[in-house]
Amino acid sequence: MRDWLIWLGVALACLLASWALLVLLARRLPPGILRDLAAFIPDCLTTVRRLRRDPRVPRRAKIAIVVAGLWLASPIDLIPEFLPVIGPLDDIVVVALALRYAGRQVPRQVLLDAWPGEPRLLLRLLGPAPADPTDEPTDGPADGPHRGSAGAAPVDR
Repeated sequence: MRDWLIWLGVALACLLASWALLVLLARRLPPGILRDLAAFIPDCLTTVRRLRRDPRVPRRAKIAIVVAGLWLASPIDLIPEFLPVIGPLDDIVVVALALRYAGRQVPRQVLLDAWPGEPRLLLRLLGPAPADPTDEPTDGPADGPHRGSAGAAPVDR
């Protein structure tokens, strides 16, 4: 039993050392897309932690976000992490789907407040903001009738 615990401790120490090395190397990257990609997963974990505690986030969105966070933290992956380029692909896809789902249920500003990284990355991931139904275009002056309203007079042509 003791040997098993020693091996588990060694494996955990190696895992933590490799993460520390990756963080150190990522911080040394020059600013740009590579640095943004290296920071994506840690930014996602921070966002998950912040949204999980936010009272403005509905329960369904919290569940999706927590599942995505657990998926990221899990050592079991569909695509092994040691494969270059495509290794973290399943993690990124799961997080992207969870954030898009949360983006439809949580106000956009709440997500932006929780995101520690570059806001343009999150905005690109979330896609265009849904149209606000109160922003209807008008035909005439601000005090005139709006298009399609019941008070508009019919126009003969």
